[in-house]
Amino acid sequence: MRVSFIKNNIAAVAFIGLGIIWGTNFLYMRLATQYISPLQIVFLRVVISVLPLLVLGLVTRAFKKWHLKHWHHFLFMSVLATVIYYFCFVKGAQLLYSGIAGAMSGATPIFSFVLGTIFIKEEKLTASKVLGLIIGTIGIILLANPAGLSSSEDFFKGFLYMIIGSLSFGASFIYAKKYLSPLNISATASTSYQLVLATLILLVTTDLNDIGNILVNTEAFIGLVIGLSLLGTGIAYLIYYYLINRMGAVKASSVTYIPPVVALAVGIIIGNEPISIVDCMGAFIVLCGVYLLKK
Repeated sequence: MRVSFIKNNIAAVAFIGLGIIWGTNFLYMRLATQYISPLQIVFLRVVISVLPLLVLGLVTRAFKKWHLKHWHHFLFMSVLATVIYYFCFVKGAQLLYSGIAGAMSGATPIFSFVLGTIFIKEEKLTASKVLGLIIGTIGIILLANPAGLSSSEDFFKGFLYMIIGSLSFGASFIYAKKYLSPLNISATASTSYQLVLATLILLVTTDLNDIGNILVNTEAFIGLVIGLSLLGTGIAYLIYYYLINRMGAVKASSVTYIPPVVALAVGIIIGNEPISIVDCMGAFIVLCGVYLLKK
């Protein structure tokens, strides 16, 4: 009884902590885009985070030879949950206010629900879930109001990037649940394999010219290293795989309730961003829709 209580509390703390970490990431992304390109940000974020994870994996002996035969699953995860997801969210944060980009990330569990219903037998379609899907979609449409932005073209590009990123990340929860959870590979090993493969992809696709410009601004550099890399990637993915194994894919994806609220608050309070009432309403409606999906 006591062990179960402790485990549940650890999961709850991890759940909230992950939501807060991801919610603050959007402000770090937006700041970094003023000095280097989005793809360079993703490259540095992944490379910096993977090194301590590899050391941790070696020390804890998390890496096993038999894991290698499942490399293709980690390749898919590196594309879905790292390369596409990170790049699209950075582009979204560059083109939108960080609070709006963060609010739109709340669409992730909506995509997880749709994909989970299609690909996971345990996920049943109910009237409550259909209503949640409709309400969540209305919230996303409200967030598509470009009020307060100087360029509607930039807004809609950013909106599209956030939708693609949310879809990719939502799909990663389902893929991990369907193909990785049954393997019982540790979170350290799973995260390391995913990020190593993502590093290889990014090495081929990233133009590294002028990447050192991030050093011009101390806040941007610290935000990228500590906020995006060590916390937002390395530690975040350890928690991510832990929650999927502990709670299941669809329940774990509901951690994305938290980042929209955190991102809006951080954008207003720290970033001094002009977030409108319509934006807040859109984010709230999305969260209501997601709540119904998880009910």
